[in-house]
Amino acid sequence: MGMQNSPLLMSRLVDRGATVSPNIDIVTATEDGSRSQTYAETRDRAHQLAHALKDVGIGIGDRVGTFMWNGSRHLEAYHATAGMGAVLHTLNVRLSETDLEYIINHAGDRLIIADADALPLLDKLSGRISTVERIVVATEAGFEDWSTSLPEAIDYEEFIQGKPTHFDWPEISERAPLGLCYTSGTTGRPKGVEYEHRSQYLHTIAQCMTDSMGLSGADAVCGIVPMFHVMGWGIPWSALMLGCKQVLPHRFMDPARLVRLMADEKVTLSAGVPTIWQGVKSAIEANPDAYDLSSLERLTCGGSAPPPSLIRWYWDVLGVEMIQGWGMTETSPLATLSRRVMKRGHLDMTLDQQFDNVAKAGQIIPGLELDIFDEEFNRVPHDGESVGEILVRGPWICSEYFNDPQPEKFHGDWLITGDVGKIDSEEYLIISDRSKDLVKSGGEWISSVDLENHIVAMDGIVQACVVAHPHPRWDERPVALVIVESGVDVEPKEILEHCATAFAKWQLPDDILFVDEIPLTSTGKMDKKIVRADLEERGYTLPDLRDGSSSL
Repeated sequence: MGMQNSPLLMSRLVDRGATVSPNIDIVTATEDGSRSQTYAETRDRAHQLAHALKDVGIGIGDRVGTFMWNGSRHLEAYHATAGMGAVLHTLNVRLSETDLEYIINHAGDRLIIADADALPLLDKLSGRISTVERIVVATEAGFEDWSTSLPEAIDYEEFIQGKPTHFDWPEISERAPLGLCYTSGTTGRPKGVEYEHRSQYLHTIAQCMTDSMGLSGADAVCGIVPMFHVMGWGIPWSALMLGCKQVLPHRFMDPARLVRLMADEKVTLSAGVPTIWQGVKSAIEANPDAYDLSSLERLTCGGSAPPPSLIRWYWDVLGVEMIQGWGMTETSPLATLSRRVMKRGHLDMTLDQQFDNVAKAGQIIPGLELDIFDEEFNRVPHDGESVGEILVRGPWICSEYFNDPQPEKFHGDWLITGDVGKIDSEEYLIISDRSKDLVKSGGEWISSVDLENHIVAMDGIVQACVVAHPHPRWDERPVALVIVESGVDVEPKEILEHCATAFAKWQLPDDILFVDEIPLTSTGKMDKKIVRADLEERGYTLPDLRDGSSSL
């Protein structure tokens, strides 16, 4: 009763960095180097963007799509939409045309801001995204001469030119929507997760805790994880709030280029998936004396579990702590984190013991609850041995999907994650398996069932089974086992061409294996565990890893 009832609005956070650290740089990689602008300049430009959006009719609750890499203009879009009460819908530039068309129309995006180099991908949807009224095109050097058949296209700089550099942020409900991200991590159509101001406000603050990512205004942060992925894992929000130096790689994701960027800008913290950190490691090993990474202190790794050897290499060679996290689009995404020392008792552990903990998915972030349950939703003991389905709840956990509630994905106020695992006596989560047969390649989900359904739709195909197979660079890649009708002649190339009509190139199976039968469970379902085990037992190798010998 004695406290002020102040709504938890992101507009109360996004201007803070520019207020306390107006001269700190935000750096964006370019074709031939980088460009910089200060926090004060970024804030002013974000306010101009808000005015420009309002002037073309974008109001509170309207969805604004972004089709952009990690750069200062994408950050301005975060800032502007959050402040004015619009909803930022981050579109994945790596999705197939089919998924993009569905997502844009389902979200009802009224306006899309797109990087010019990504515009040709979006242009393929001309005439198929009915809700989009206007395209704003952000250009970088080398992409000034763009063209599009999309409606009411205008250059980003022209769009904001002359607009006031101050926007009076409206007072709205803290439960109002802030952002929208879609996940294709399950079968069927992608599902939208709508983040609220309240949920993202709390997530932003939690991310800065010492036992979390430990972000502070003294950090120089390189967000490699795309800003279209679960809103960049929330790092753009935390950095805007704190006034961290931000280093944004745009589309320049070559490992050597990333290392050079981090060295030149004296990055202290960076975030990415295991594939990225494997590539960075290789780049450093190839030229160990070329980079000064003495400023680098910690890396966060999500998407899939990093190999323990990778975690140790960064510590032993560079003195850099790798922080492992587990979460999903539905958890905003921060759910668990694992650091080398998370309890006072860990100080007495050997390094090997500490790194054994880092190899686990981690402990639940304060503010959330996580538990494991059996099929009847009875809690499973936290003994490090008993396995159950992982459920999670808390103020930044999804309670339903956008315009598609899907109540079967929830149990009471718990989110059913689809992952299975165990919890040890130290309350560390250990991911055991996935209840859904997904392939996670380079931090991206690929639906095995969607691929199977598409392959089986071909004439002459009896059955298809897609499984994940380990890959040293991409973590996993899809392999398709296919049964063909007797007397029918189908070539692997035909199947891949058929899949390419509905899936992005990176989603296609790496290999097509023709088989006579696929093992089934007692209930008649394909037994993918046996399929994967059989491939391993037979010494199967993926095509790009073969030395010229047979695949089996």
